[in-house]
Amino acid sequence: MSNALKGRLLAAAAAAALAFSSVGAAAQAASPDQIVGVWEAENGAIKLEMFDAGGSYAARMLYGRQLMEADGTTFKKDTLNPDPALRERSLEGIVFVTNLAWDARDRRWEDGTFYSGLTGRTMSVQAELVGEKMQVRAYMGAPLLGQTIVFRRVP
Repeated sequence: MSNALKGRLLAAAAAAALAFSSVGAAAQAASPDQIVGVWEAENGAIKLEMFDAGGSYAARMLYGRQLMEADGTTFKKDTLNPDPALRERSLEGIVFVTNLAWDARDRRWEDGTFYSGLTGRTMSVQAELVGEKMQVRAYMGAPLLGQTIVFRRVP
């Protein structure tokens, strides 16, 4: 391959990378309050309300398919909670995401805590807006070792 062709390919790759990163940056949140509102998982299994918790952001459970009793309308109890005093509470409306802090440089919410009523475990969580969708990643240890759920805003 000639040096001229290599140079053109390298320039084209650099231009494509720059264009891709510009699109990605434009799709991200511009302000911390953009996360506030009601969101539903793309598969309909979870519905939550993100809210300003005074210096950080949190989420309240509105619906969780796996958190429901067989009747489909009653929330299960928090029986796996490590705190015995909370094991009789309903999972309905619990604040299960706390302390999400806006990182203006990365344009996402980080360093939050996620409590799973299914397992009684607490994990780390971060959230990011990509276009019209919110990606929430819960993980233990490193973000690479987690799971991302994609949400869409609902009225």
